[in-house]
Amino acid sequence: MASQSTGSSFSRRGFLGIAGGVAATAALAACSTGGGSGGSAKAIKFWNMPWGGTEFNPLDKKITVAYKPKSGMGAATYQEIQWANFTQTFSSAVASNTGPAVSSGGGTQAFQFAEQGKIAYADNLIDSWKKNGIYDDFFDGLVDTLKTDKGYAAVPYNLDVRISWYNKTLMQEAGVESPTDWDSYRNVCAALKKNGVYGFGLGSGAGSFTGSHILTAFMINNGGGLFNADKKPDCVTPENIEAMDFILDLVKSGYSDPASATYTSANVQSQWKAKKFGFGWDGAGLAAGAVGDVAGDLVVGSPLTSPSGKKGGLYFPNNIMMYKNTPSQAGSEAFLTYYYQNMKELWTKKTGIGLPPLKSISETPEFQADPNNVKIIKEWQPIFKTWAAPGGSGLFYNIANTVDGTAPMITFAQTILGGNTTSKAALTALQTSMEGLMK
Repeated sequence: MASQSTGSSFSRRGFLGIAGGVAATAALAACSTGGGSGGSAKAIKFWNMPWGGTEFNPLDKKITVAYKPKSGMGAATYQEIQWANFTQTFSSAVASNTGPAVSSGGGTQAFQFAEQGKIAYADNLIDSWKKNGIYDDFFDGLVDTLKTDKGYAAVPYNLDVRISWYNKTLMQEAGVESPTDWDSYRNVCAALKKNGVYGFGLGSGAGSFTGSHILTAFMINNGGGLFNADKKPDCVTPENIEAMDFILDLVKSGYSDPASATYTSANVQSQWKAKKFGFGWDGAGLAAGAVGDVAGDLVVGSPLTSPSGKKGGLYFPNNIMMYKNTPSQAGSEAFLTYYYQNMKELWTKKTGIGLPPLKSISETPEFQADPNNVKIIKEWQPIFKTWAAPGGSGLFYNIANTVDGTAPMITFAQTILGGNTTSKAALTALQTSMEGLMK
């Protein structure tokens, strides 16, 4: 696939961030059959990823095979696809027409396959959901993040987010409260530093793309971002320069760990556990991953107001897509309608999957029992934007080539976190690299 040559990861963020870094090393699971009586109709093959902990896929399979199709439509089979080598697994299966009818996958996968003409657009499905209530249950604007010029490449499944976290005990010891804007955030960092604690906690080492996500989030927070309305790289803007000037000031003031440019996700968690990070930026699963005596002290912060007066952050709507290679397009759509009407247990039973796309799931007592998740949905979800900001909201093909887990983004983040650059120089280098990767 095109992404293979550019270093794009297709993003396994949702799994690693939400599940707290659960290792995905098992072999490809065997195909499982079952469910309703589909008669002689061919089954709808559903491939899903290990989005959560060990309880996720067994429950997901149970939901899938319980599907009872209408007469003339096929039942559903279930196959778990491991994150290890998943891009090759999908690309070879889709190319040979042995792949699924419906699947999840990496966050930008649908746009890559759509470019190859392999995706069945979800417009008809979404139209039907406007009639049965599912469409209105999605968070505002979420469905449109998957809209392309040719139609909806996929439907939202789970949300991987980038938010602020703080250790309430360390903050109290430093005599500060959760910041509300960039100035008060800098003051928090200064107060924490007096106690030997870092206030700009994150990592951008091998396999950790969070650092580049957070830097992009600060650009978006200031009204900037990486792409213009023509879906072309547009990095060297006043908004982005101001945001990176702020980050460079944090770095040069000693508010970030000098080794952060080399930190993996495990290193970052270790710093939280060691109480060296008092405030930082990560996914929604940080508290689940940061086991030990600090987990109960970790609290989600509120979105910051930037000097431009704006709020904003970065998130990744992981999704489910349909393929043209299906026994029945109507069958694929019928299965997905059933699945979305019955998938809430994946969240209410706390299997570790990312944040839900449906308001009704976020309103369940089980979800409401976690105040951090409630805060993310209430305060952060309405202000999130995608990689496409500020030019638009819909994801598109070239995002995977240029910024989603690519080498230039890692280099950019490590350069900024190293502190030995100017904002304009780093953004100009990123612009040049992104332009070279455009297809």
